Amino acid sequence: MIEYHPYDLDIDGETGINEKNIAIIEETGKGRKEFAFAVISDTQRWYDETEDAVEAINRRTDVDFVVHTGDLSDFGAKLEFEKQRDILNRLNVPYVCLLGNHDCLATGKEVFNIIFGEEDFAFTYGNTRFICLNTNALEFDYTDAVPDFTFLSNELASLTPEVEKTVVAMHAAPYSEQFNNNVAPIFHYIIDQFPKLQFCIHGHGHNITVNDFFDDGTLYYQCPCAKKRAYLYFTINENDYTYEVVYY
Repeated sequence: MIEYHPYDLDIDGETGINEKNIAIIEETGKGRKEFAFAVISDTQRWYDETEDAVEAINRRTDVDFVVHTGDLSDFGAKLEFEKQRDILNRLNVPYVCLLGNHDCLATGKEVFNIIFGEEDFAFTYGNTRFICLNTNALEFDYTDAVPDFTFLSNELASLTPEVEKTVVAMHAAPYSEQFNNNVAPIFHYIIDQFPKLQFCIHGHGHNITVNDFFDDGTLYYQCPCAKKRAYLYFTINENDYTYEVVYY
């Protein structure tokens, strides 16, 4: 019999996934003003469904990259992260993963940091900046700045001229139990300072929803969990964007 320690940090296989894939995403996206990406989320424990999602996305030729909005694991165990990583590595296109609330259990955050990277990060595809945030304030007992306004301020200050649009990704949306709702209006005020905020994407709720939380036209699209066997597909063009729920 083999006993796996819940706090195991001895990672097997590839690490630093987000940094490697962001380099590919940014290189292949140079000069692009029209592109498409898929969103998956909450693949925790639904390994067969995640494999099917990867196969479904791979059958397409019109996806430039994939964003996973968190909860790769259910219990924060390193074996969960490793198995999800190995499945997602079968994608034909680069992908990035955000930190979910379940990913924070035990030493899950530390495992996530090793395998995928920092919990707050950003990348540029063509003319669009993707701001990817940790919004799981409850998991940090409100002792850390979640969302990290310093990170957001630094991102605003360091925008480059080619950035004309912005998409914000997170795991838990404003007014969920995970989000620090004491700062929700301030959060919205700050992300609205980014160039032409298009929309926000998130997971956590396991269902398909579209909300205008702040009644100003900025929509928050929630991706369902893998159990629902659906992913979101977005296209961004020079003047607008389109949104589609794809079942597999």
